[in-house]
Amino acid sequence: MASLSRIGGRALADLLPDLRAMPGPVYSALSHAVSTLVLDGRIATETRLPSERELAVALQLSRATVTAAYDSLRADGFLASRTGSGSFVTVPAGSRPRPSLSRWSTSNSEAPDVIDLSCAALPAPPDVVQEALAAAATQLAPYLLGDGYEPAGLPVLREAVAVRFTARGVPTRADQILITNGALHSLDLLLRLLIAPGDRVITELPTYPGALDAIRASSGRVVPVPMAPTGGWQVGQLQATLRQTAARLAYLTPDFHNPTGALVPESERRDVLRVARQTGTTVVVDESFIELGFSGSERPTAQIDATVITVGSLSKPVWGGLRIGWLRASRDLVHRLAALRTSIDMGGAVLDQVVAANLFDRIDEIATARVAELMPQRDALVAALTRELPQWRTNLPQGGLSLWAELDAPLSTPLTLLAAQAGVVVVPGSRFGVDGTLERFLRLPFALASDRLDEAVRRLARAWALLDRSGLAARQLVVA
Repeated sequence: MASLSRIGGRALADLLPDLRAMPGPVYSALSHAVSTLVLDGRIATETRLPSERELAVALQLSRATVTAAYDSLRADGFLASRTGSGSFVTVPAGSRPRPSLSRWSTSNSEAPDVIDLSCAALPAPPDVVQEALAAAATQLAPYLLGDGYEPAGLPVLREAVAVRFTARGVPTRADQILITNGALHSLDLLLRLLIAPGDRVITELPTYPGALDAIRASSGRVVPVPMAPTGGWQVGQLQATLRQTAARLAYLTPDFHNPTGALVPESERRDVLRVARQTGTTVVVDESFIELGFSGSERPTAQIDATVITVGSLSKPVWGGLRIGWLRASRDLVHRLAALRTSIDMGGAVLDQVVAANLFDRIDEIATARVAELMPQRDALVAALTRELPQWRTNLPQGGLSLWAELDAPLSTPLTLLAAQAGVVVVPGSRFGVDGTLERFLRLPFALASDRLDEAVRRLARAWALLDRSGLAARQLVVA
């Protein structure tokens, strides 16, 4: 077996939760934690793990404990070893990749009774995408006469995005828009162009896991700044971090933050942006959830500071399967990003972009219907948590697709393992942070129907009660 990569003892230790806080023997906690990282895609299959001795030193555990954990992983099909070559991550036979944040499943994820809360996304609105596709089919002929390569995006879609920014109070020309394959693609291109290995990138804590992965893939150093307990930014701490770290870039989501749903007031944005200008930090604002506000919105961040780079997409208000995102920046930066993109994918699908251009006139209509659907589901989820798990704390999301629950014990990862056995797929809070932190938190999307959310909370409550009373050592647990 050839190793695609290797993870060192210190790097693996940084990804793990506090093993001594997890129920059961430490070796079992280590085994479950590593298998969770594998299933979640945070350790790629065929990665060579550190030696038992190296990991024992990094975790300050006995070598016997690590050996027992590796033996358990081997028995469960998560580890394959070969004399002289080391131990390599794998997945059990019969596992399958999943499209959501839980990258792999070892359970029957196609069973109708599984409630998947691992992804904050909605199905396509009825008929809307089909109608836009039908219209696009009649408009496609002129595009077929060209070569189909548009690294910056089709002019008609760039213009539609620019018009929408202008209507929101941010005057924008079409040549300031780059069309991408989603907001994460936009961020990835920015990271490739703007940061060098070792450069610091400030994020909120918690934040979107995909952004953390992208920063690491570009060899950036994540500098997380905790959100305020009641939502919003801790402005003083964010300002101090900007001044002290010489961060090259800051990735922020002030509009219905993922995963907390918080809306950052304009005054806080101004205070942070002022310091970012002083420190020369490029600010990237993610507006993926901007259309899904429940009680108003704030002025666009790019209206407060014209140097802000804005990314967004149709994935949350319309449909994730339509891979259309965008980036708003200076004309020069858009040109440089388009040139960089040609070394990666030469541009997006023409048909998808024509479909998206037809959808832009209906964004407000679609968003209104989405919010009308989501608010009762949010309220149903909050009510179920209040009834079934009153010891957990939540802040009412002001928009977006999820709430951020604070548990009354730092057992988020063990809960996800046990919840999977009860037919509920959830992602531990640690996935939204760095260094194994946020074990006291859990993201709960409210993208499903109210009755399914109610049932999901009942199952979580039963799993939580069982977790509080007993260890996990004797249980065969898997995560999906």
